Amino acid sequence: MKAIVRFATLAGAAVVGIGLLAAPSTAATAATSSAKPQVPSTAVFVQSDNPDGNTVVAYGRGADGTLTEAATYATGGLGGVLDGSAVDHLASQGSLTYDAASHSLYAVNAGSDSVTVFAVRGDTLTRTQVISSGGAFPVSVAAHGHLVYVLNALDGGSIQGYYRLGHRLRLIPRWNRPLGLPADEPQFTHTPGQVAFTPNGAKLVVTTKAATNSIEVFRVGLFGRPSSSSVVNRLGTAVPFGVVFDRTGRLLVAEAGTNAVASFTIRPGGVLHQIEQLGTEQAATCWIVRNGDYLYASNAGSANVSGVYDAGRGSLDLLGTTSTDAGTVDAAASRDGQFVYVQAGAAGIVDEFRANSDGSLTAIGSVTVPGAAGGEGIVAL
Repeated sequence: MKAIVRFATLAGAAVVGIGLLAAPSTAATAATSSAKPQVPSTAVFVQSDNPDGNTVVAYGRGADGTLTEAATYATGGLGGVLDGSAVDHLASQGSLTYDAASHSLYAVNAGSDSVTVFAVRGDTLTRTQVISSGGAFPVSVAAHGHLVYVLNALDGGSIQGYYRLGHRLRLIPRWNRPLGLPADEPQFTHTPGQVAFTPNGAKLVVTTKAATNSIEVFRVGLFGRPSSSSVVNRLGTAVPFGVVFDRTGRLLVAEAGTNAVASFTIRPGGVLHQIEQLGTEQAATCWIVRNGDYLYASNAGSANVSGVYDAGRGSLDLLGTTSTDAGTVDAAASRDGQFVYVQAGAAGIVDEFRANSDGSLTAIGSVTVPGAAGGEGIVAL
């Protein structure tokens, strides 16, 4: 009987998949198709999260790593501001996400409960779709293969899944999972922080920050559907915020409550096993980016980033700090590993750094992003 039930489930999911391929979404602007080859990009994209009209500002990256503004693109939605926020209005990581599989860029519009899809060609963006986030106040996006998931921060939080076809998304109502988080104040600290796929795409990880001080893990089914419930891993008072994965798939977490970077393995059932917790000795350690075997954790309260060496097997070594402009928030490393770009939300600045072979960073300049004070979301190609 179990085999029959399993077969029926798979068959139903297959029908859903076929339906997706046959019926693209009609809720947004049609995508622009092009037979031209993809242009290799050395661009950096920064989201303004402007409540009067969200934008993504595109920068060309020079050979020396410095940025030159190329164009500003309206998302067709509004930025949002969480109660209690100061330098980062979304209090999240991954609000601007690049999908290398399709050369797409996803931007959340927290103030209008939507997500914008851009096609990327060099440092040029073409807006192809604006679609509902399936919840209230989207703050983070994750992509893997043809699957995309969005994290909504308000009304208890939720994740919403989509199937991608080209540069368009199809919202799947049955791929929505409420998180049921308590609606505590301030919103800035008590809303979820990030959704991320594990490197193999088999699981989704959600950080809840101070709402429940947990990391929730959902299984992802064969056709992309998340498990009906998550495994909830409680972390005391850690306030888990931003996450990345190392080369072997271990989870690395920026913990704002303990001002630390922690490493975990994720067991097959979704239970986390902590390997190490390394204190940064800084204030408001919230965001984290990986550049090869080096990690950079952004300390919003200290106006700097902490360098961390990932020595393997989850072992972490603190390297020191590098100063930034005020309000250190999200960061991104270029795909070639040569440069790291850090958002400083107090004045909407992006600080530019050359990444050295020993993990240290050398400042090479900065740019002020139009209308981006308090903004968060950066992608480097």
